[in-house]
Amino acid sequence: MSRRLILVRHARVGAEHVGRLIGACDVPLDAIGHRQARRLADRVRTFPYDRCYASPLLRCRQTLEALSPTVAVQFDDDLREIDFGRWENRTFDEAAADDPALTEQWAAFDPELTFPGGENLGRFLLRVQSAADRLTADEADTVLVVSHGGVIRMMLCYLLGCDPRQYLAFGIGYGALTVVDVFERRGVLTRLEPCEIGEDGDG
Repeated sequence: MSRRLILVRHARVGAEHVGRLIGACDVPLDAIGHRQARRLADRVRTFPYDRCYASPLLRCRQTLEALSPTVAVQFDDDLREIDFGRWENRTFDEAAADDPALTEQWAAFDPELTFPGGENLGRFLLRVQSAADRLTADEADTVLVVSHGGVIRMMLCYLLGCDPRQYLAFGIGYGALTVVDVFERRGVLTRLEPCEIGEDGDG
């Protein structure tokens, strides 16, 4: 059973996507993001790890390139960000103007919500929880995970025993590094470091 999870959010994507709903869209890092990722590599090296898992989306792959993982990377589809469907690459206000009832359902964090043409919120929670169970069951002492803001927030809620409606309590910006120590598959948050370069945002 793993004793420590190092949860890393990918570095910043292009400025045209910052502040927009970026889930399934396979967008790259921008120049600031590449700089963030290189600085992030120095921070990750202070946490020796035995295994590495990652989302297969491009922004996570590019972050991994800068991290130069010391072990083989295992890509896991359950670590992908939620699919916002036709809301992809739109602001929350734009989505609310077209689908006010659905955005109210999202604000209430109703697990019955399905994003228009996208993923069901409840099923997203279940796949993140499934991924967390596999990560904490891994035989490696320390596991590095490179994923997305929404995934990391939901995983923290699950591991720390918080209601998932509290996900916004965790400030997981681009390039953020979070350390969770695991005891009996439940976690203790021991570190949450923001990125050191450039703008933060959602996406």
